[in-house]
Amino acid sequence: MLFKTSLTKELFYTSLSTILILSGVVIAQRSVYIFRLASKGIIPNDAIDTILVFNLLKHLPLLLSLTLFLTVLITLTRWYKDSEMVIWFSSGVGLSKLIKPILIFSLPIIILITALSFYISPWAIHKAEEFKKGLKSRDELATITPGVFKESRSDNRIFYVEGFSELGNIVKNIFVQSVQNGKVGIIVANEGVRAENKRGEDYIIMKEGRRYEGRSNSQEFSTTDYNEYGILIEKETPKIISVGEVYEAKSTLELLASDSSRYKAELYWRLSLPISALLLVFLAIPLSVINPRSGRSLNIILALLLFVIYNNLLGVSHSIVAIGNTKILYGLWPVHLSFAVLAIYLFYRRSLNLPFFPVKFFKR
Repeated sequence: MLFKTSLTKELFYTSLSTILILSGVVIAQRSVYIFRLASKGIIPNDAIDTILVFNLLKHLPLLLSLTLFLTVLITLTRWYKDSEMVIWFSSGVGLSKLIKPILIFSLPIIILITALSFYISPWAIHKAEEFKKGLKSRDELATITPGVFKESRSDNRIFYVEGFSELGNIVKNIFVQSVQNGKVGIIVANEGVRAENKRGEDYIIMKEGRRYEGRSNSQEFSTTDYNEYGILIEKETPKIISVGEVYEAKSTLELLASDSSRYKAELYWRLSLPISALLLVFLAIPLSVINPRSGRSLNIILALLLFVIYNNLLGVSHSIVAIGNTKILYGLWPVHLSFAVLAIYLFYRRSLNLPFFPVKFFKR
């Protein structure tokens, strides 16, 4: 049928462009924060891509839900604005006949949201926590960015490295400033090699360089040439952090096996994401109805406002349930039920070509 084919095709291209834009916004927003951490030497440059991927997977269920909502809203709004909907209505296609093709298009995305919510996103959060824990145990040389001065964790040394070899075991043109016993020492060398002693301590062996030493308040300095000079590379002892303490990182099977209110709240939060995506699709259909002679900004602003209210209410309800102030039955489900009733009401009013609210509602 031409109607279904045309609708499905436009929904597909609109959803593709929408998810690309939303993903780009999230990546750009997170990139600013992550690059700032990398510039300070808190995280190494080679970890930026991994952290961005984990962040995207974490937010992807919500992004897909918003994409589905905006796709239906924008597509149908354009049809009303360009009077295409009038043609379909005159051909006997009512508002209720939009439900089936839109659901057929939406169900694969809702299934993907479910898979992301229950399995992929928790896995990504778990791996992100493990990755952060692994970064904390890396030695200070591994966090150095070539061409950038880097202060050590103990605040008594400053490193500068021009470059590393491909395997990372040879350091080129290295500069180290250290403070010991009130004296400032500066060590320079054209090349250094990473090494490990019998006790497992990591060193960088600087070859054929020079050491300058003196007091900061004095003009007297001593100079020493050396063939080899070893510097101990500091390692921060990783804190004992249980990744399982992050409830978002718990697997769905672990949540199902527990009677904890926090675990149950997290489980129903994951279930809420595909449910809210489905309800938002039904909300988008009546919210897309506009007068072709008027602008389409008002209904899009109203729709986005409802989306924000819906997700914020879910977030607040999730927090209330998680701390044990109320039961799950009275926490998350009333929010879904309220918006389901709202969707049915709006669909009923729009299917009869009536305004959202009765006219007498505004009269005294």
